[in-house]
Amino acid sequence: MSWLPPHRPHQLSLGPLESEILQIVWDLEIATVKDIHERILANPDRELAYSSVTTVLNRLTQKGWLVCHREGKAFSWKATVSRSQAKAIKSYEQLQQFLSISNPDVVASFADSLDTASIEQLEAIATRLKAIRSQRGE
Repeated sequence: MSWLPPHRPHQLSLGPLESEILQIVWDLEIATVKDIHERILANPDRELAYSSVTTVLNRLTQKGWLVCHREGKAFSWKATVSRSQAKAIKSYEQLQQFLSISNPDVVASFADSLDTASIEQLEAIATRLKAIRSQRGE
């Protein structure tokens, strides 16, 4: 079973405001520009134009993080992946980048410097990999 969702955003990198708005959409599940704008402006120290929220929502949609629904004259946005799926996608991409530039000696020396909890996680991963290989008949 793959932990990676079938849909992946086209562009993983997000700016601070994009990340904040995506978090709000995840919290609300379905959000309008007004919902997001009000949530951000609930902080009295914040200023943000309504149109800026619209721009960021459109950018997140273009990047593949959100999908826009139109109901009459109203628009709402929903995330295409959950928070946990986003973490899995980002972790997978980071691991792929790490492995693509590292040789086995570098990876081993990195693993050697980890704390006990991290080593236990690596051992759990190794156990899981063995189980997957045995299921595949490798």
